Amino acid sequence: MGSIWVVSLIFVGISMLVSMQLKGKFARYSKIGLASGLTGRAVAEKMLKENGIYDVSVNASNGFLTDHYNPLNKTVNLSPDVYNGVSVAAAAVAAHECGHAVQHATSYRWLMLRSRLVPIVQYSSTLVQWVLIGGILLIKVFPSLLLIGIVLFALITIFSVITLPVEFDASKRALAWLQHTNVTNVQEYPMAKDALKWAAMTYVVAAIASIVTLAQYILIYAGNRRN
Repeated sequence: MGSIWVVSLIFVGISMLVSMQLKGKFARYSKIGLASGLTGRAVAEKMLKENGIYDVSVNASNGFLTDHYNPLNKTVNLSPDVYNGVSVAAAAVAAHECGHAVQHATSYRWLMLRSRLVPIVQYSSTLVQWVLIGGILLIKVFPSLLLIGIVLFALITIFSVITLPVEFDASKRALAWLQHTNVTNVQEYPMAKDALKWAAMTYVVAAIASIVTLAQYILIYAGNRRN
């Protein structure tokens, strides 16, 4: 159990460093004005229109870096700094979220699969921590409880892994569009690419941490079976 806490702390540290780097990049690129003069909202609406998507609305949301696409009500939700911002960072984030809308419109298989898993993962997330703790404490008398926890955690891990191609593909679509339409110029494009790279890194770290933690729980369960 101690090794799980050590690994968890290591990945919490790595996650914090990546998050700090992402926030630093966003802060830096938020200060670099977009030559095209488009706000994040305008960038999003332009990308949706040019991809033939007319049933998705662009809304302002509260918070910092809370930007997301909601496939249930077909909305691109942008944080204030992105929605109103006229910067490289705002353009990159807005285009990325619209990349998810394009995925949805084209039935991108990984997004469809992730969407189907959302209810299951939400249910698993509310139980998994307590089931795993109980499974560790009762491993000698009720090892099946830990196995149940492992199955629940495996579902969350699978979700984290499936998220990777979804996020990378959304960024790929966003960057291709930003470059093709000249929304970002030659100087701005590499910065937009860098910002989205660090955003993607947060998902990579989360997926690796989940895989490693899952492997540790499996080893604990297997070790108890051998004993």
